[in-house]
Amino acid sequence: MRADAAAERTTAHQRAWGWYDWANSAYVTTTGAVLISPYLTALARADVCPGLESGETCDADLSILGLPVAVGALAPYTITVATILSAVVLLFVGAIADRHPRPVRLLGGLAWTGAAAASLMFFLQGSNWQLGVVLVVVANLCFGASTVVYDALLNRIAHPDDRDKVSSRAWALGYLGGGLLLALNLGLMTAHESLGLSYGMAIRLSLLSAGLWWAGFTLIPVLGLRRIRGTTATPVDRRAGIVGGTLVQLRDTFRELRSYPQTLMFLLAYLFFNDGMQTVIASSSLYGIEQLGFRTEQMMITFLVVQFVAFGGALLFGAVAGRLGAKRTVLGGIVMWTLVVAFAFFVPRGAFTTWLLCAVLIGMVMGGTQALSRSLYSQLVPQGRESEFFSFYQAMERGTSWFGTLAFGLMFQLTGSYRPAILVTILFFVLGGLILTRVRVREGIAAAGNEQPRIV
Repeated sequence: MRADAAAERTTAHQRAWGWYDWANSAYVTTTGAVLISPYLTALARADVCPGLESGETCDADLSILGLPVAVGALAPYTITVATILSAVVLLFVGAIADRHPRPVRLLGGLAWTGAAAASLMFFLQGSNWQLGVVLVVVANLCFGASTVVYDALLNRIAHPDDRDKVSSRAWALGYLGGGLLLALNLGLMTAHESLGLSYGMAIRLSLLSAGLWWAGFTLIPVLGLRRIRGTTATPVDRRAGIVGGTLVQLRDTFRELRSYPQTLMFLLAYLFFNDGMQTVIASSSLYGIEQLGFRTEQMMITFLVVQFVAFGGALLFGAVAGRLGAKRTVLGGIVMWTLVVAFAFFVPRGAFTTWLLCAVLIGMVMGGTQALSRSLYSQLVPQGRESEFFSFYQAMERGTSWFGTLAFGLMFQLTGSYRPAILVTILFFVLGGLILTRVRVREGIAAAGNEQPRIV
């Protein structure tokens, strides 16, 4: 049985819920998008090419399980491994969350485990890229798992007509928080000499700050949503236990997915266009530093521009969706993504002003597309199975794409250039957009047994 919807769909709950976007965006921005890929690449380069002078290339490969791996492909491959693991683990997390009596406590536990891994990145130095790989996998896995629980709570705290607005505001808050910490870390890295710090120490302190920020601000949603209890809409067989019951539930869910063809169609579309977005986000710092020759500080400025523009972009897309519907607005965002990636391919090496224009365009479209995808999918999820269905969604969400990062890494491995690697993401946007046009949203909402919103 559902808890009283009126008691859960309160302004206080919606505000507390949105703070988790603020909390985890620090890790996504400072660590995931800006620092960890080039830093992990630098650690690996120091291992296989010790004593390499600035500007010199490293032609040696890493050896991982006996396989040769180009130094420049290590970071995208690491994200790929984390995502493949997530694709399995997140399904179990979603099923467990639907059966958990205190889903908000589960959210906190997963978030704080990921934050601990992010904080431990402070100890990465020298040539210790192996520890970095492990910590990135753990942090990304926990990030995805916590977001499964978090996204599913949107159905509990917001009416169908309010979800686009609530989701967009939370995304906007996340971009503001991620941008604020990134600005502080940019100041730290710029002034590291006057503070008596080495450049490496400044990077490590920035990595630490992202983990601590994630952990600290997670307290707000955990405390603010503490009265929300698990739903009993999913039957519990106590004789089967948590593990056995979860396996039974997953088996039943895979069987029942055939009853929700529009939900499946949306997930397939999201698999492609979100993989394109996540690959661009995760690989942009690598592209900017290695291909275009920008410094780390310049990439931090780039992401500051993206973050603060995305704050307004998320709110703008939310307002547009209120008039045109989420599906049409997301499709427009996918078209814009395709054009921006094509533009980025032609940015000349060292042309930082042109690169910043690209950042402004990405910021306009990024937050709104992600926020509205989340709220649109929430309409297609059956009641009582929110976490389980959002686990499918989250397996394809930000920081957990793997088709895109794998294609990006393979393209670099084959060509030795990041330009064709970034261009391959256009294929994901085109396929995702074409499939999304075929999704009949209102039919999917009816099949899931949900209340029809005024506009979709």
